[in-house]
Amino acid sequence: MANPVVVGVDGSSSSLHAVEIAAVEAGLRGVGLRLVHAFGWPSMRPPAGGPLWSPAAAGVRELVDGTLVEAEERARAAAPHIEVAREVTVGEPLMVLEIESRTASLVVVGSRGLGAFGSLLLGSTAVHLAAHARCPVLVVRGRPDPSGPVLLAVDGSAAGAKAVEFAFAEAFARGADLVALHVWNAWSERAYEGPGDPLNVVVDVERLREEEQRVLDETVAPARTRRPGVTVERRLVRSRVRPALIEASEEAQLVVAGARGRGGFSGLLLGSVSQALLHHAHCPVAVVRGGEGDS
Repeated sequence: MANPVVVGVDGSSSSLHAVEIAAVEAGLRGVGLRLVHAFGWPSMRPPAGGPLWSPAAAGVRELVDGTLVEAEERARAAAPHIEVAREVTVGEPLMVLEIESRTASLVVVGSRGLGAFGSLLLGSTAVHLAAHARCPVLVVRGRPDPSGPVLLAVDGSAAGAKAVEFAFAEAFARGADLVALHVWNAWSERAYEGPGDPLNVVVDVERLREEEQRVLDETVAPARTRRPGVTVERRLVRSRVRPALIEASEEAQLVVAGARGRGGFSGLLLGSVSQALLHHAHCPVAVVRGGEGDS
């Protein structure tokens, strides 16, 4: 059986919106949807000398069942023909979703929530999930009901190849155009995004522009051949990387980025560009790891 789409559910409006997005993604892929609710103690103090909390505790099961019933109703309304399964488990939500990602095709989370799930986009935990999940992670954030093309952040790195494939697959499934955006500046030769783009840097700007155009063309070409039905705009922009991508996300329905780009420190599993998009993009963000080499 094909790997399902997994979505974290806590009953918040953000997570229920994530459920709807996850259901649509499952429908596009022709796979099932798993609604996952995790219990943990991170924000609660267990009673002294009392038994560990479990979903069977008085009142808790009813609360969880109500939350998951509503989530399932939202999922079936968004994608009536998909199979929906529920999973209630005890554990730190972040770790639970990381484990779930080992057998998922996609993990979806909302940008805000309740309790422990609510912290997923508030600081290092979101970065951790995007960096360590074994499958792509889709964070539902930004403006409501975004429309427009799928935006691919092109960095030309070998690790970014899976992000390219993911973006083309999403554009094809959604019937959307794809904008492959490659941002460069006078610091690009050293794979460094400085505080600005000085005009007096000793560099052959035209040669650098031609090189960056080649990077963009060669990055997109293989996937474009495999997905000839996707309309692609190759966009080369001289600017600062993070602000340019965040601005471009204002007119996109989804932005896709690799976990790391060119010039990243090898020990960092999530680059600064991906982190910036997770926190500031105007539409949902999918972060795609490059594979075992990122582990």
